[in-house]
Amino acid sequence: MSEPMRLRATLQGDVADVRILMRHPMETGTRKDAKGEIVPVHFIQSVTVNHNGKTVLEAQWSQAISRDPFLGLRVKGAKAGDKISVTWTDNKGDKRTDETTVAAPS
Repeated sequence: MSEPMRLRATLQGDVADVRILMRHPMETGTRKDAKGEIVPVHFIQSVTVNHNGKTVLEAQWSQAISRDPFLGLRVKGAKAGDKISVTWTDNKGDKRTDETTVAAPS
C-alpha cells in the first residue's frame, strides 16, 4: 500500500485552493538499478479530484511526471467544511484515495 497523500484545501472567498502531494515512485522504465538492470515502469495513470462527490478534475498521466508529483488546483463555489477527495490509479492497478475538508480562512 502506498503512503497517504498530503492534501490541503483552504478557502479564499468562494474558491478552494487545493494542494496535493502524491507519494509515488513514478518510474519511467529507463532507469537502471545498482545491478545495472532496468527498473520496471511504474507510474500513476489517472487522477480524479471530487468536490462533495462531483468530479472537478480528471487527468491522464504518463511516466513523464516526476516522482512524488504535486498537483494544485482551484475549485469555485466551495464553502468551509466541503469535502475534497483525490483518487489515483497506477499502471500496476494500485489505487489510492484520500480526502480532506475545506478549511475556513484564518
